[in-house]
Amino acid sequence: CTSLTTAPALPGTTLASNCYQYMFRECTSLTTAPELPATTLADSCYSGMFYECSSIVNAPELPSTTLAYRCYNEMFRGCTSLATSPVLPATTLVNYCYAFMLADCTSLTTAPTLNATTLAPYCYQSMFYRCTALTTAPALPATTLSSSCYHSMFERCTSLTTAPELPVTTLANSCYMNMFSGCTSLTTAPELPATTLANYCYSWMFSGCKSLKDAPALNATTLAQDCYSSMFHGCTSLTTAPELPATTLAN
Repeated sequence: CTSLTTAPALPGTTLASNCYQYMFRECTSLTTAPELPATTLADSCYSGMFYECSSIVNAPELPSTTLAYRCYNEMFRGCTSLATSPVLPATTLVNYCYAFMLADCTSLTTAPTLNATTLAPYCYQSMFYRCTALTTAPALPATTLSSSCYHSMFERCTSLTTAPELPVTTLANSCYMNMFSGCTSLTTAPELPATTLANYCYSWMFSGCKSLKDAPALNATTLAQDCYSSMFHGCTSLTTAPELPATTLAN
């Protein structure tokens, strides 16, 4: 509905599965999102709700602290005028809850605070994919990871210059896979203190980071399948490779 400029009121506080999924998709004249007061979410309830609403500047408040499967998946994907991200108060995550939520928001310069300390599979997958104006990544305080939790989180964020700290020492399958792939302005990698690796954990993590000059130390002595696969692929400014102390290799 490319002529729609105003959204109707949506006062519901208890939602149902898929209830607002892709409701305003490609409503390119919509400038203001409706208030979303719900505190009890449901599977995919807001998934793709404002997908490619290219005129929305401000995101609505999202007060819920209890999430659901894919609840915010692709919610603002392609909102190229979105300048401020919503506050995200939840501390307990679920599978795919924020996946692709702000992907392709090319005007977004500041990321929301992310307070969760225990992650879920794919919870942040591609959350900021191709946010080309994003200069600073949010802090990532999580101490317990899950499979693919940060997969492609900042992929192609070409203005990102600094990576967040990644203090976790026990990794999960594909947890950092593609995390900073294509971040061509990233000059310094975060420290990677993990000593317990997992399958594909660092695969393609810094691929295409053409400004990266120094590799982080890699201290693990026990490896996992594809753990370092293509980790620094295309890092054309890298001058020093890390030491690799492992004595027993993996596929």
